[in-house]
Amino acid sequence: MSAPYIPQIRLYQNWLRDTRQLSFDNYDALWRWSVTDLDAFWQSIWDYFELQSPTPPTDVLVEAKMPGARWFPGAQVNYAQQVFRHVDSAHAAGLPALLSHNEKSLESAPARELSWPELRRQVASLALHLQAQGVVPGDRVAAYLPNIPEAMVAFLAVVSIGGVWSICAPDMGTNAVLDRFRQIEPKVLIACDGVTYGGRDIDRMAVVAEIRAALPSLQHVIVHYNLDASNSIADSDRFERATARNDAKTATFEPMWLPFDHPLWIVYSSGTTGLPKPIVHGHGGTVLVALALKTLHNDIGCSYEANSFGERYHWYSSTGWVMWNAQVSGLLNGTTCCIYDGNPGGGKDKPDWTTLWRFGAKLGVTFFGAGAAFFANCLKAGVDLSTCGDLSSVRALGTTGSPLSPEAQTWGTAQFGRIATTEAQQDIWWCNISGGTDFAGAFIGGNRELPQVPGEMQCRLLGCAVEAWNEQGQPVTGEVGELVCSQPIPSMPLYFWGDTGNARYISSYFDMYPNVWRHGDWLKITPSGSCIIYGRSDATINRHGLRMGTSELYSAVEALPEVIDSMVVDLEYLGRESYMPLFVVLREGVPLDEVMKARLNNAIKTALSPRFVPNEIFQVPEIPRTLSGKKQELPIKKLLLGQLIDKVVNRDAMANPGCLDWYVAFAQRRASVA
Repeated sequence: MSAPYIPQIRLYQNWLRDTRQLSFDNYDALWRWSVTDLDAFWQSIWDYFELQSPTPPTDVLVEAKMPGARWFPGAQVNYAQQVFRHVDSAHAAGLPALLSHNEKSLESAPARELSWPELRRQVASLALHLQAQGVVPGDRVAAYLPNIPEAMVAFLAVVSIGGVWSICAPDMGTNAVLDRFRQIEPKVLIACDGVTYGGRDIDRMAVVAEIRAALPSLQHVIVHYNLDASNSIADSDRFERATARNDAKTATFEPMWLPFDHPLWIVYSSGTTGLPKPIVHGHGGTVLVALALKTLHNDIGCSYEANSFGERYHWYSSTGWVMWNAQVSGLLNGTTCCIYDGNPGGGKDKPDWTTLWRFGAKLGVTFFGAGAAFFANCLKAGVDLSTCGDLSSVRALGTTGSPLSPEAQTWGTAQFGRIATTEAQQDIWWCNISGGTDFAGAFIGGNRELPQVPGEMQCRLLGCAVEAWNEQGQPVTGEVGELVCSQPIPSMPLYFWGDTGNARYISSYFDMYPNVWRHGDWLKITPSGSCIIYGRSDATINRHGLRMGTSELYSAVEALPEVIDSMVVDLEYLGRESYMPLFVVLREGVPLDEVMKARLNNAIKTALSPRFVPNEIFQVPEIPRTLSGKKQELPIKKLLLGQLIDKVVNRDAMANPGCLDWYVAFAQRRASVA
């Protein structure tokens, strides 16, 4: 008879008891300790995961403020070094590092497998190649790659030598990519010739050429021919050649030790104005927070250490979403990462929401994660999991990106109840999390030992001093308020790239409450400690988990000569289907016919991504603006979510208050059919 499974968070609490003489009556007491004694808690995470440094840190936390907190000064770390600690033990246990499929291989071939030693060899080969091209610590390396093993190899190679990684997904158009990469002036570009998505091969060679021509800082280009190995881009090296080296230098290669706060990557999260924010996270803080999240809260363990099963971790993601970074972080504690590149819902002409489930069954996935919208689409499509293969290995479902409706969670629980082969599957555990690109982590998430309530997340995460604040800046329970974090977390941004004096960083998170992080989400904390996210509290677009600034969409739409003005709002809100209307003011005599709608949608697809195409487009007389000319996105969003117009906007502060009548009537029509 096998020993009972012990959740990872219980193993950690047992360790606290045995090594620190710390015992807690319940999770709330453990959480309160973690957010009040920051030094003791984060030191415990360092020690529990046995992080290594050739030089000991002089402190845990210096200057406990936001922004400006300094963590583990004097320590030296490297993300890739933490990954490679597991090569020998994981390989000896028979565990692969990566298993992958794409749309073409899922039905016709076995999974592509990368062993731990082969992962290390390829990373070493590419790292040595980059060094030969002159890449030194602090240089930026940009990638234009899909969710394939080559992207993970490239990331680890770059950061192993102190380079700063940044990636965009190949579904992003030239303008959106350049809005990001121009800000960071990369020395090297690692790109692909195209992708397969929805049953179609999408050639991106022209886009790669445009990106290359527009980045004068580039000194070297590496291309992975993802579609056709016979393709060729001039004056570039092939990825396969750069990773082919296998000699004494690759065998003895070691990632270099770097200061705890050395830049790891630059990710992008858009506000409502200006270019995307180039957010810089550090090696040490990212590793600490990722290990705590993945292991303690997502309950993703190491099979050769704590429990007697082979962990296979999958979270479906584009490389343009921070969940790709979260998927990579599975490697930090020796977990096998299972990655899928393609459309999770089949092709446009042949929708199939069983695709990811069949992928999970084929690879024996144990933790199956995806955006909340994926599960909602499975519910709508009437997916029957009993037809998707052997899902008996799945013991946890993860969601994020937007609020998961109670109906979708109930559907998934019922589905697993019908196909259950274990007691755990009869009441499948949902690990619903909410966090962000901004700090490469989660504020709210799961706890294997707490009760589950559909539509709710189980708890605030350890080390995250999260509260819901009302308009007076007071914490509230049982009421919806602004999600804030009142204490620093190691993975919070070091800075924004090129942000003189931290001006944009401070205005992005600390403008409403000085020295308190305002995240931009509506949150309710229940009396039991569970949490409910109600969508964005600002005007940022959140489509399928990807956040985009409205200004980027306006740049695409208003570049059309027929468009005078535009406004978009994202009506994401718990319990309601996500709905994003686009309002446009067209030149006199230009009708909003199907041809014009197609031009608008194509402009968005080309400049941004098909993910940001609106649900509907409406022609309006005017876009409401303040006296200073700012578009009134947030008031209109609140109006369309059911609030009274006089409660959400001050007409005296508007340049054109008469235009509000159209939007009030539109809101009434929408409410009558909702």
